[in-house]
Amino acid sequence: MKKVLIANRGEIARRIIRTCKRLGISTVAVHSEADAELPYVKEADEAVLIGPAQVAQSYLQADRIIEEAKRLKADAIHPGYGLLSENAAFAKKTEDAGLLFIGPAAGTIEKMGDKIEARRTMQAAGVPVVPGTEEGVATAEEALREAARIGYPIMLKASAGGGGIGMIRCENEQALTQQFDSVKNRAKAYFGDDLVFLEKFLPEARHIEVQIFGDGNGNVLHLFERNCSVQRRNQKVIEESPSPALPEETRRALCEAAVRAGRRSGTGMPGLSSLSWTGITGFISSR
Repeated sequence: MKKVLIANRGEIARRIIRTCKRLGISTVAVHSEADAELPYVKEADEAVLIGPAQVAQSYLQADRIIEEAKRLKADAIHPGYGLLSENAAFAKKTEDAGLLFIGPAAGTIEKMGDKIEARRTMQAAGVPVVPGTEEGVATAEEALREAARIGYPIMLKASAGGGGIGMIRCENEQALTQQFDSVKNRAKAYFGDDLVFLEKFLPEARHIEVQIFGDGNGNVLHLFERNCSVQRRNQKVIEESPSPALPEETRRALCEAAVRAGRRSGTGMPGLSSLSWTGITGFISSR
């Protein structure tokens, strides 16, 4: 690999550029009209205007990014995180264009982007999951039956959701009935998929994530954990590593479970892969 196009911006792109320089790999930065003078654009070996200030018309233009990577003879595309990094279609198009996608394979992203499928995958890998529904729930009546089985409080979640969007805590039947259609509609509007499911809400729990990495040859390792419990509207505000209040035995078990999860999901298979493992292996009770 001699040249990498970075499909991201700002500090994310700067970190990738610094690493590539240490490895002797040249870099291409893409930028919007509004970002033309940002430091990362000047630090890259080459830079290309990708569109106007609006993110949807610049950094999310997958086909344009791939075209520029091919035109500039890049060997790979690094999506950073956010933006197109978890877009299975973008990963697949990159692979089909003969470029290396520096991230999980398209199939892995697709599999783990569906939270219901992710639960099934983790259960098959022997990774403990929060009690919940094994399929999507189509109606409020079905949700009420399942919630009675699981026990309140419960979390009503969009299967295709992310970033804290499309999930809400329901304390009782009345709340679940009131919120069901709203969450389905929100999921459809944001993710194009209104499938929802239920999980048991764990009070007084810490949100612990484990970072894992696959080398493209089937090997998966963990990079230890980070505490993401400081949140606003279900979105992380601060990440602290290592977690300050995690017993060593729990840390070891959590990291081992994350590696099993990565192997089962396909992380580490053809192509460089990395996956921030959250949620399913990542909620540890503080009690």
